[in-house]
Amino acid sequence: MSSSQNLGGATRCGRVVGPSLDKIIKNAAWRKHTFLVSACKSVLDKLESLSDSPDPSSPLFGLSSSDSDAVLQPLLLSIDTAYAKVVEPALDCSFMLFSLSLLRGEVCSSSPDSLLYKLIHAICKVCGLGDESIELAVLRVLLAAVRSARILIRGDCLLHLVRTCYNVYLGGFNGTNQICAKSVLAQIMLIVFTRSEADSMDVSFKTVNVNDLLAITDKNVNEGNSVHICQGFIKDVITAGEAAPPPDFRLVLEEGASTSSEDGGTSKIREDGFLLFKNLCKLSMKFSSQDNTDDQILVRGKTLSLELLKVIIDNGGPIWRSDERFLNAIKQYLCLSLLKNSALSVMSVFQLQCAIFTSLLRKYRSGMKSEVGIFFPMLVLRVLENVLQPSFLQKMTVLSLLENICHDPYLIIDIFVNFDCDVESPNIFERIVNGLLKTALGPPPGSTTTLTPVQDITFRHESVKCLVSIIKAMGTWMDQQYSIGESLLPKSVENEASEDNYSNPNEEDVKATDHDFHPDLSSESSDAATLEQRRAYKIELQKGVTLFNRKPSKGIEFLISSKKVGSSPDEVVSFLRNTTGLNATMIGDYLGEREEFPMKVMHAYVDSFDFKEMNFGEAIRFFLRGFRLPGEAQKIDRIMEKFAERFCKCNPNSFSSADTAYVLAYSVIMLNTDAHNIMVKEKMTRDGFIRNNRGIDDGKDLPEEYLGALYDQVVKNEIKMSSDSSAPESRQSNGLNKLLGLDGILNLVYWTQTEEKAVGANGLLIKHIQEKFRSRTGKSESTYHVVTDVAILRFMVEVCWGPMLAAFSVTLDQSDDRLAAVECLRGFRYAVHVTAVMGMHTQRDAFVNSMAKFTNLHCAGDMKQKNVDAVKAIISIAIEDGNYLQDAWEHILTCLSRIEHLQLLGEGAPSDASYFASSETEEKKALGFPNLKKKGALQDPVMMAVIRGGSYDSSAIGPNVSALVRQDQINNFIANLNLLDQIGSFQLNNVYAHSQRLKTEAIVAFVKALCKVSMSELQSPTDPRVFSLTKLVEIAHYNMNRIRLVWSRIWSILADFFVSVGLSENLSVAIFVMDSLRQLSMKFLEREELANYNFQNEFLRPFVIVMQKSSSYEIRELIVRCISQMVLSRVCNVKSGWKSVFKVFTTAAADERKNIVVLAFETMEKIVREYFLYITETEATTFIDCVRCLITFTNSKFTNDVSLNAIAFLRFCALKLADGGLVWNEKARSSSPTTPVTDEYAPNTQNFMEIDENITHWVPLLTGLSKLTSDSRLEIRKSSLEVLFNILKDHGHLFSRMFWVGVFSSVIYPIFNRVWTENDQLSKDEHSSSPSTFSPHSNGVSWDAQTSAMAAESLVDLFVSFFTVIRCQLSSVVSLLAGLIRSPAQGPTVAGIGALLRLADELGGRFSEDEWKEVFLAVKEAASLTLSSFMKILRTIDDIQDEETLSDQDYSNEDDVDEDNLQTMSYVVSRTKGHITVQLQVVQVVTNLYRIHQQSLLASHVTVILEILSSITSHAHQLNSDLLLQKKVRRVCSILELSEPPMLHFENDTHQDYLNVLQDLLTYSPGVSLELNIESQLITVCIKVLKMYLKCTLFEGAELEEIRQPKNWILPMGAASKEEAAARAPLVVSVLKALMGLKRDSFKRCAPIFFPLLVELVRSEHSSSQVPQVLSTVFHSCMDPMMGE
Repeated sequence: MSSSQNLGGATRCGRVVGPSLDKIIKNAAWRKHTFLVSACKSVLDKLESLSDSPDPSSPLFGLSSSDSDAVLQPLLLSIDTAYAKVVEPALDCSFMLFSLSLLRGEVCSSSPDSLLYKLIHAICKVCGLGDESIELAVLRVLLAAVRSARILIRGDCLLHLVRTCYNVYLGGFNGTNQICAKSVLAQIMLIVFTRSEADSMDVSFKTVNVNDLLAITDKNVNEGNSVHICQGFIKDVITAGEAAPPPDFRLVLEEGASTSSEDGGTSKIREDGFLLFKNLCKLSMKFSSQDNTDDQILVRGKTLSLELLKVIIDNGGPIWRSDERFLNAIKQYLCLSLLKNSALSVMSVFQLQCAIFTSLLRKYRSGMKSEVGIFFPMLVLRVLENVLQPSFLQKMTVLSLLENICHDPYLIIDIFVNFDCDVESPNIFERIVNGLLKTALGPPPGSTTTLTPVQDITFRHESVKCLVSIIKAMGTWMDQQYSIGESLLPKSVENEASEDNYSNPNEEDVKATDHDFHPDLSSESSDAATLEQRRAYKIELQKGVTLFNRKPSKGIEFLISSKKVGSSPDEVVSFLRNTTGLNATMIGDYLGEREEFPMKVMHAYVDSFDFKEMNFGEAIRFFLRGFRLPGEAQKIDRIMEKFAERFCKCNPNSFSSADTAYVLAYSVIMLNTDAHNIMVKEKMTRDGFIRNNRGIDDGKDLPEEYLGALYDQVVKNEIKMSSDSSAPESRQSNGLNKLLGLDGILNLVYWTQTEEKAVGANGLLIKHIQEKFRSRTGKSESTYHVVTDVAILRFMVEVCWGPMLAAFSVTLDQSDDRLAAVECLRGFRYAVHVTAVMGMHTQRDAFVNSMAKFTNLHCAGDMKQKNVDAVKAIISIAIEDGNYLQDAWEHILTCLSRIEHLQLLGEGAPSDASYFASSETEEKKALGFPNLKKKGALQDPVMMAVIRGGSYDSSAIGPNVSALVRQDQINNFIANLNLLDQIGSFQLNNVYAHSQRLKTEAIVAFVKALCKVSMSELQSPTDPRVFSLTKLVEIAHYNMNRIRLVWSRIWSILADFFVSVGLSENLSVAIFVMDSLRQLSMKFLEREELANYNFQNEFLRPFVIVMQKSSSYEIRELIVRCISQMVLSRVCNVKSGWKSVFKVFTTAAADERKNIVVLAFETMEKIVREYFLYITETEATTFIDCVRCLITFTNSKFTNDVSLNAIAFLRFCALKLADGGLVWNEKARSSSPTTPVTDEYAPNTQNFMEIDENITHWVPLLTGLSKLTSDSRLEIRKSSLEVLFNILKDHGHLFSRMFWVGVFSSVIYPIFNRVWTENDQLSKDEHSSSPSTFSPHSNGVSWDAQTSAMAAESLVDLFVSFFTVIRCQLSSVVSLLAGLIRSPAQGPTVAGIGALLRLADELGGRFSEDEWKEVFLAVKEAASLTLSSFMKILRTIDDIQDEETLSDQDYSNEDDVDEDNLQTMSYVVSRTKGHITVQLQVVQVVTNLYRIHQQSLLASHVTVILEILSSITSHAHQLNSDLLLQKKVRRVCSILELSEPPMLHFENDTHQDYLNVLQDLLTYSPGVSLELNIESQLITVCIKVLKMYLKCTLFEGAELEEIRQPKNWILPMGAASKEEAAARAPLVVSVLKALMGLKRDSFKRCAPIFFPLLVELVRSEHSSSQVPQVLSTVFHSCMDPMMGE
């Protein structure tokens, strides 16, 4: 043994070779192998003498080139012996040399004399010995040789090596050897192409997995542990070669291996890889001959080639995309192989094709867009869309392929972007989805299918899985794009759904995808907008093509109108020639039309062909390739006529005329039909064709040779017109095959063998498809688009959501298989995720709605496990995608509500309806429902309705509620309730608790939906529930920490909800809701609010609205109690909420129920007394609201105590306001002013708009008190007047002049306006501009004397106190007082007189000339207004007949007087009395003012005074002189027993006062008298008075004079005259005394005027002795001296 180990000498190679040579010597046959033995011994001897001496050119480590040849020669001789015992040691030695990297060199056919070439060749050759062990040894050596980094096996030698392994696989003695050969080949592929990738020999590579190689084929040759043996075999060889190579022993041609070869630009290593790939493709395209179609060896070889190609493609790297030669190799060879093998029905071949295509699609799709567009319909869609008669294994393979490619999200997106959005590419994604839908739905009812029920169910489930994978991939891609921030959507979407459900399920597959490599130059990035335009264009174009294929003219019109085709004939021709998918027959029909535009198009179409130097037969063939001739002869005639013209134009010397070409063309068409139509039995002969065409060339014959050649050409090669696909399954296609020009390709695919025969495809079809590949290069579809814009998913969802919804829904509805149901629910979840995040509301709601219906909660008696799973899925969606559900929340929350309802029923808890039941059901309420799960059912209407179920949308109990349910229904219901135990309360509550993690928009939508669900629960007429209502309170608690801005939006929804339900007719529901609102409000009041915010007010506003609108006193009382409790317990945090608080109390103050009013006021009292500072803490308007509230309480009709206390609180508020007690006021001093506040209590608040806004807090306070002064209750009137004027007097110093103007116009003046009489309203219309014409209050209450005096006195006191500030209001104040004076009531009149006199007394000395004039003018205006208004009243009796009043009948005869006239006269009498009183009061005021302030008055003032007195006296005289009026009045007073108006007294008094003033002026104001000529006025008045007296006393004497009786006959006066004379006597006495008081000159000057009157007085009869006495004095004292002169 030791000697054996020392064989070979000291060299490293010797130690390897020596033992093997020794073994060869021992195993050799001495006689037969004498030369071999001697050669071995010689080498052994030589090795003993050698030592390691590196030789750069030597192929064997440590030896020279010559020594290396000598040492390796015995190995060659041993292998050549073909003797197994000798061959084995030689192969073992070779294996060791290769494994230890002791051999180096380039092995190729160009160096056939190379020892390494001979060695490899010999090793390959020895494989044919037929020994199992030799086969394995050869495989091991060959793999080691390829494995060695020092051996470069190239070219034919590499192919020979591979072929040797092929032969072992195909003809191996056992399955293990065959599997080993296959594994060796696969490992060789990995090694060769890994080196090609790196372009280097020193690379690491993977070890092949034998199990993967048996996934598709050779499962039948697996002999138990063959896989294990083969895996160990490969591993041993690879491991043996991992030993470190000898140092400084490199491949001699290593530098040449990585450099370019002489004839190309590719390195030797890559050249070998390219050559091997090319030959493998050729091997895979070998087909059996027609004579031997059952060549299974060839099929196995083909299959192996495809498997090796699969290994290469699966493990390919970037070189296949970056190197144009390798990419072209795939297109040129591999795609051709797939194309040729596509016609085979061998299942393994189809599976391998699909596997290879999958790898190509995943890795190299960016460079193979055209090829993918061809192969996807051919390999995948063809099988997928075959629903009725598919091959089970093929379709399962395709479904597996689709599921596999869906693991790469980018792949799905790229397919849609590059094909469905490309005009010239097929709609692959759309067809995938629709095909999967057809498969999921199964064969249509009534159709014939070859599928078994099991196969059909399998297809259905697998197709659903594929659809789920697609939508999942879309979601994954979307999440990834959002996560890396590359979305271009208008709105920002944060993806929080980072659960495992949407993660990539197969990361290893994605690592080697096309997106990991750098895109080539043909790729370009596209945004969603561009793709949207392209897809829209494609859809519109497809619509036009479809329309054209039905009605060509309509189609062209549509395309032109939609601007997809130009309107010129040339542009239409371009469309017809270049657009795929057009029906060739329809093109022919359109070209043959005789309308003008189609004719132009046909001419342009023919003119677009160039027939120059083209044979006539070739020209026809070329011409008819684009369309099919129509069947109508006239159409053919028009087309061929134009063709003949064009041909002759292109070839002018071909025929003598176009007629010749026209006739010949017809003959050729007829010959083609005759020769190739199987229905024609007797074919046209050559001579017949020549004979038929004699004389067609202008009477001459065409050459027979020419016609004969044309005949032979047509007969041998049919002129094939473009036609539509006649594939057997064309009815199932969606028309896209025609549209995309795939008919010819699919003709090849549909033509399949009935048996598994490796017969090749039609060469012409292959050529046609290759031409299509080349023709599409450079077009738009060759440009590969990459998109990162998430918006592209919108278009994808629009395509797939309908089919997915249908597939998931039908499967979930029809299948009870748990796995299928779970898969469908996964699909629903992914679909909801995508549509929700993308904001596709319609689609999202459709999916969620379907899921909600599948929960079957609305019909719990029919629930199954899949329905429970649907509930779980609904909950998962709510948790994971809650941020994007929006309106879909309503469906989810409805489901949760129904779950809770069913669970409560199952537990036996009483329903919520029991809380709302009337007193009659109190007993039932206490008992509750029995536990259904233990005790059976209770025949309760609510329970029966639940058990019977209803539709999903039904919210109330269905019909026939009185019918009892059966026991079996109850049992089913109880069993189904047990299913719901899988869903715990924690899961339900988690949805609501999770709301705190929702974003702003999501929580708003959540609350909105929850309000809708709660509304539906509460409005149930038979079974109202509060589950969702309680959840509203809960989520408010969960989300309490959200910002105010968010809560404002949430509360706007909640407020509407609480208001709506709070006004419910169901009192119990309304009370429950209000209590819930109270709970929420208490939570909000726990949070502090900063100044100038309004949230607290917003959340309390529902209380206000319900308080104002609710008709239930219980609700109103509850609200008052709730508000009271909240405010008093959280007074510090009410802030802006005070507005709503006061509005509630304001409404309560006007309530019809006393207890509500009292309860509200008690709280209001406490607020004002103890918490006043908090009221105005944030803003000023709360103070105004407080004042409004108190004012409303003052109007309370239940008790005066509340009203009086409210008035007292108003005074308290004024005190706080004056003292600066408003916190807000202090803050406002440093802040910008706010808009002045106006309200209904200040109708003239425009007067306050220009003043300091801090003062405006007084406005509602003062105007409210002002209105109270007209209250019907005396006590309230007095109190409000007192408080109002006290406030003004106490705090008026705080007011500016402008504010005082507003106070007077809006506060003080309205007080007095409300007590004016009706005649003021009449005067208003005529004198609206007067300051005294403030609008009276029609419903006002007349003041008594005390109230009037108080008001007038208070007004004067106020005016006197602040005269310097409010001096400008003097005229208005005087007008007010004058208005009191002219009041018909005695109280206001007295008060007005006293107030005006006091005003003049207090301020007379401070009045200016103009101010005095204003005073008198105001009085004058008041008097004139009363005069004008009174005259209007008098005109009302003008229509009363004179006969009634002038009759001599007794005045007491009432029968002759009309009732209406009587009432009118009565009214006039009453008004006359009042009018006289007012006028006398005016006169009194004027005279008093004059006497008191005579020294201060100027001539202008006196003028006004005299005008007033003069007008009144004139009016009095006019009134007393109207005899008709007096008689009418006298009769009415007699009839009604009324006192007559004192008209005479009125006249006498006014004249007396007027006379007194004039006398006084003459006596004490001589200057003024002289200026105003008072003496003349006095004389005028005296004469007027004397004449009135004489008219009375001489009346009867005047009558006698008229009948010429003697003058000395004087009749005595009647009683009436005596009475009148007695009444006028004092006035006459005053006149006479006034005359005596005149100066002598004045008397003398006026004597001629009044002397006759004095004489008449002497003649008159006097009722009073004073008149004669004074008259006598006048004559003695005045007349005598004058006459004596």
